[in-house]
Amino acid sequence: MCRRTSLFSFFLLMAVSAGAQDLAYRMAASNYRMDYADTRTLAFELDNISFFKDNEFEGQQARGYSLPGLWLQPKLTYQPLDAVRLEAGLHALIFDGANKYPCYAYHDIGRWKGNQYQSGAHLLPFFRAQARLGKVMFVLGDIYGGANHRVMEPLMNPEVNLTQDPDMGFQIIADLPRWHMDAWINWQSYIFEEDTHQEAFTVGFNQRIQLNDPQNAIQWYIPIDILVQHRGGEQDTTSMGVQTITNGGLGLGMKWKTGCRVLRSLTAEAAVLGCWQQSGHLWPFNTGVGGSASVSAVFFGDFRAFASFFAARDFVSLYGAPFYSTLSQKEEGARFSRMLTPHVGVEWHHTFARSYTLGLKADVYPLAAGRLTHADGRVEAAAFSTNFSFGVYMRCNPRFLLKRFR
Repeated sequence: MCRRTSLFSFFLLMAVSAGAQDLAYRMAASNYRMDYADTRTLAFELDNISFFKDNEFEGQQARGYSLPGLWLQPKLTYQPLDAVRLEAGLHALIFDGANKYPCYAYHDIGRWKGNQYQSGAHLLPFFRAQARLGKVMFVLGDIYGGANHRVMEPLMNPEVNLTQDPDMGFQIIADLPRWHMDAWINWQSYIFEEDTHQEAFTVGFNQRIQLNDPQNAIQWYIPIDILVQHRGGEQDTTSMGVQTITNGGLGLGMKWKTGCRVLRSLTAEAAVLGCWQQSGHLWPFNTGVGGSASVSAVFFGDFRAFASFFAARDFVSLYGAPFYSTLSQKEEGARFSRMLTPHVGVEWHHTFARSYTLGLKADVYPLAAGRLTHADGRVEAAAFSTNFSFGVYMRCNPRFLLKRFR
């Protein structure tokens, strides 16, 4: 039975498509739950991801680039009560070979660029205050961002876990047996009076509704994602005006725990996606739609193969990879009439101990797009292009108990 299941799943992988955030969650997500055993303890924690990621992109959608480097978070954690935790430290982003880092929020939130620099590393203070009331968690300061949000891949590129600044703001997390909810505001750019750039923040909402018993071999669930970015503010002195742009996704997913040693699990998911420009003129259109379908299989517990297919018209993903957008990131003002994005790949991880994980991932995007309209009005047929990336990652997150208070 297992053999037949494995063959069936292999051919299914070749024919359908899949989300690919599993490795990102294992490598970059942090545990937001509080352990009663840590009450009245002071500890030193070192969190780190070292990475080497090479993006070889061709065609008219995006330029290729490499990401060799690491980020490092040394911090002290203190849990005075079983439902309260405080963390304080530093966050440092370091790219191999770089010696200066511009001082601005690291995630494309505006057109301005910092005119001041940090030397040696992009360095930020880190502070998190966290409280639990029943099944609900409240987080202020540096919130649990990136992979912790569990946003579907067309709406959030796993690469944000490597390069963007930690999310900062306010977060509410609810964890129930059949319902998980994460709502947050990430304040990315603060402005003072008469400042020369725009205020910018993102409001996000993710929930996963479990339709049947989570202990069943076959589980059905509904993922819902909403991302809203706002730029502007009452103190804005720029000429860009207020801009509010939104992404949303509604899906249906199934996970099958096979019970076989070779094929451990099979996951399939489909989603309808939309974008809306409520105000501003960042996009040449105000609404757009897209859709994605995916399937992935886990073998031997550590190896995962996936494939996905994305199709859209007049669509922009706020935080997704460039291949989930009909606007070209290679040529400003250029746009595609449609975007068809197959995505296939494999990933592997190995956990040496709870705090040390090694991961490998390879992605291929054989991109097929519609007509390309250049900024000057010229129209041409977009050429087929094959884009691929390969990454090696190492997560180290040791924790050292310093003192236990009575």
